[in-house]
Amino acid sequence: MIKRLRAKFVAINMAIVTLLLCVILALVYYFTSANLENDSINMLRSAALNPPLPVPGEVMDADVNIPFFTVQVGPGGEIIDAFGGYYDLTDSTALSTIVRNALRSPGAIGVIDEYGLRYYRSDSPGRTVLVFADISSERATLSGLLRTCVIIGVIGFAAFFGISVAFSRWAVRPVERAWDEQRKFVAAASHELKTPLTVIMTNAELMRGQGAAPPKQAESILSMSQRMKKLIEQLLTLARAENEGDSAAAAAADFSRAAESAALSLEPVCYEQGKVLSVDIEPGIKVRGDAGQLTELVEILLDNAVKYSDNGGAIAISLSSQGRRKCLLTVADEGPELPPEVIERLFTRFYRAPQTKGKPGFGLGLSIAENIVRRCRGRIWAASGGGMNSF
Repeated sequence: MIKRLRAKFVAINMAIVTLLLCVILALVYYFTSANLENDSINMLRSAALNPPLPVPGEVMDADVNIPFFTVQVGPGGEIIDAFGGYYDLTDSTALSTIVRNALRSPGAIGVIDEYGLRYYRSDSPGRTVLVFADISSERATLSGLLRTCVIIGVIGFAAFFGISVAFSRWAVRPVERAWDEQRKFVAAASHELKTPLTVIMTNAELMRGQGAAPPKQAESILSMSQRMKKLIEQLLTLARAENEGDSAAAAAADFSRAAESAALSLEPVCYEQGKVLSVDIEPGIKVRGDAGQLTELVEILLDNAVKYSDNGGAIAISLSSQGRRKCLLTVADEGPELPPEVIERLFTRFYRAPQTKGKPGFGLGLSIAENIVRRCRGRIWAASGGGMNSF
């Protein structure tokens, strides 16, 4: 339980941290991209309003390399003039293609991905001025920023994960202490109650045999004592399982044989109560676990099916392999459907559904079953529908 609580604590922390990291880094990337784009567009707009075209008879400075070029286009789309100290504009075919793409676009601002250019178009009577700027450096900057964001995100995630794991130990320490004390109390109290209860049962049997007490009173004492003994045994089973923890068993047990053994032991009970038990168990299925506990698991589920199914109802148990590393055990019975709010609490210790009122039991069987399944690295759940309740 404590491990699951810590894992949930870490998972919630990391979900929040991951969301915050993603949002912050995405905003940094977005605003950086927007700023670079705005700077580029402002530069293009400025160049379109005051194009740096060569003045006739004036020699341009050969050292001036501007990362954009301007093109004047006539009313028919013909290129009147082109200038760019940063670009070689002697390839008239490529230049015509670039200009054509810019003129064809409905917007005044756009990007020609094929050439890695952003353009700004300024229309005036008799001519159109197009300014093109190289965006390769902008894209390289954004690509570098993206790599940096990913690295920062990974490092931040790892750092926060370590902090969350360390913090989870501190956060659940009070719960862990309370849980340990409760577990020790249950184990000690159950063990201490077992001896006097055995004495009570023995004396009640002697009283009944010797006629020292009325038969009904002796039977009542024995019945209540046996019920208390069963409760104590279940509490001890839970306490032992919790002390052992969630570690899976190292040895493999024959699950098929355990299920068959449990079904065989419950078959006479089903027959006496007029209920039909169908068994479909695939042979040779083995799982990591204790054979005795696996038998107990199936017995718990079958015992519940017998107790809570309809009179004359059908009970079915099946065990089949699911691929190479999993198997599925299903115990189903005909009975009143369970509402979702009841199904959610079925595996809570001492919880008993309203439908079980008047039936024997303490609400510990499914908790024990869940513990056994967890130790085998499995999962247990309930489903209800179509007049069938399945575990």
